[in-house]
Amino acid sequence: MKNHIKKIVVIPDSFKGSLTSAEICTICEKKINDIIPGCEVIKIPVADGGEGTTDCFLQCLPCEKIYCEAHDPYGEPMDVYYARSGSMAFIELAMVAGLPLVEGRMNPCDTSTYGVGEMIAHAVRYGCKKIVLGIGGSCTNDGGCGLAAALGVRFLKKDGKGFVPTGGTLSEIAHIQREEALIRMNDVQIVTICDIDNPMFGSEGAACIFGPQKGADPEMVEVLDANLRYLSEKISNDLGINVSGLPGAGAAGAVGAGMAAFFGSKLQSGIQTVLDLVRFDEIIKDTDLIITGEGQIDSQSLRGKVVIGIAEKAKKQQVPVLALVGSVGDGAEAAYSMGVTSIISINRKAEDFSLSRYKSKENLAATVEAILRLVLRMF
Repeated sequence: MKNHIKKIVVIPDSFKGSLTSAEICTICEKKINDIIPGCEVIKIPVADGGEGTTDCFLQCLPCEKIYCEAHDPYGEPMDVYYARSGSMAFIELAMVAGLPLVEGRMNPCDTSTYGVGEMIAHAVRYGCKKIVLGIGGSCTNDGGCGLAAALGVRFLKKDGKGFVPTGGTLSEIAHIQREEALIRMNDVQIVTICDIDNPMFGSEGAACIFGPQKGADPEMVEVLDANLRYLSEKISNDLGINVSGLPGAGAAGAVGAGMAAFFGSKLQSGIQTVLDLVRFDEIIKDTDLIITGEGQIDSQSLRGKVVIGIAEKAKKQQVPVLALVGSVGDGAEAAYSMGVTSIISINRKAEDFSLSRYKSKENLAATVEAILRLVLRMF
């Protein structure tokens, strides 16, 4: 039987809690080499702005890893790193303000993004003129005020004293002054990448939708949402900028809103930014199959996440897209009209994630082998 499959691109997101995107790439490559010897395999481990975004850039682009020190969500020093390519830096909010850092002590009223600003300041201090900031996976709800404070934005209380606001203290802001920050960041462009389009506050906003997963009970959600409304009003009154209805403003506890308001940052789709940087359109021109995937595909995935971002570009070049996932949620079938050819769960046995997560590697390998044998027969 003659093999007509010459090139496969493997470009998955991580399966959170079980497999990194790099591990998925490695497993797929091995199976492709076993089943279709001689097939060219291009591996592009990606992330859409959350955990793993920095490592994605380090693997996909000619970057160097830069180490620095910053403060974690509760103000404790920690060692972190970012990727630098020439005068461009790729920084991941989750590395210094991510949910895993507060496991067992979650409190979005008290956590801060200050350390993210410290990382940006380090990159600027060492000559970076463009910052690509991924803001997924945060444990915060401070509207980016901590980050902004680290870069020179001043938040003053009624008595004129400066402070670093957190999600629970945004209502104490009497005045916002950003003159120093504008001078410091004058010739620096910041692109903010995220994978959601939620507004800053309200029923679909940062606190109401994402607060509970960060440890907020219903009462705290109300406080956090009210505080973000207040911050929006202060931004409008003091800076003359309206971010209340900006798509993506609610990302990362409204860091999206803060980046737009304090630094004039453009909010972009995480996966689209990544695909443009790695020149995805060129890579897939002569590709026979694209293998992508994520932990769960559902209606939320249709709002700009990895699988759909890839599928939309592949559809234009009529390249088939196979989406391997851990689970298939409600609304996933709409992905077919957006460029996905087939969605297949890797789980071979009906069992809880607490059990299946430890079998993800073997389940993925077996699923990829089964699919490749079928595809090879059809080609």
